[in-house]
Amino acid sequence: MPTGNGFAMYNEVQNLSSNELVENYASLVKRIAHHLKGRLPPSVQLDDLIQAGMIGLIEAARKYEPAKGASFETYAGIRIRGSMLDEIRKGDWVPRSVHRNTRKIADAIRYVESQTGRDAQDHEVASALNISLDEYHHNLQDSTSSRLFSFDDMLTQNGERDSDVIAGDEPSPLEGLQSDNFKQQLALAIASLPEREQLVLALYYDEELNLKEIGKVLEVSESRVSQIHSQAAHRLRARLSEWLDQDDT
Repeated sequence: MPTGNGFAMYNEVQNLSSNELVENYASLVKRIAHHLKGRLPPSVQLDDLIQAGMIGLIEAARKYEPAKGASFETYAGIRIRGSMLDEIRKGDWVPRSVHRNTRKIADAIRYVESQTGRDAQDHEVASALNISLDEYHHNLQDSTSSRLFSFDDMLTQNGERDSDVIAGDEPSPLEGLQSDNFKQQLALAIASLPEREQLVLALYYDEELNLKEIGKVLEVSESRVSQIHSQAAHRLRARLSEWLDQDDT
């Protein structure tokens, strides 16, 4: 049972019905939707994200157990974001050519790094793909603008169960071990990225700056930040291929 301020929060949430929780936290759905929309191409509609997020909020209100210790806002945020990501995947708005390029770039990075024993450079990856550096940068730009490649997405694809654990739906020991192992490998892969790529990811995901704001911090163009972000994502995919490829179709 929670103590102190947690006890007060526990009682407050306990006294609210599911409908009241949905009404009180509807603004959270809009906030997450607007934040997510800023990372997606125009083809993804804000209303669709909000609708999916409301489904996640309703599910959160139904399954939340205050005794688990996490605040409802934390738990609902996980459910809402996961519901939106599921909707985006079902929409399949990513062109097949981008899927193919994503796989090819990751394979090329893995090949170069296995041959050199160090971080692959842009021109080396372009050479491995037998394309010009400009074309490689263009492919990186396409990948960033038309594919949601966030840590949330990677974790959701690989059995992330934080929301279920908070709700009380415990994963099996094997599922929990697999999820923990993946998160450990992801953390190691992020730590092994080149310093500038780590910084871009930290500013983007932790500080929640947009690409234009990051560009001002790094004193580079927004398009260059986009390329660095995409390069980091492909490098992570290359280094986590044995985890991610099992979910690819």
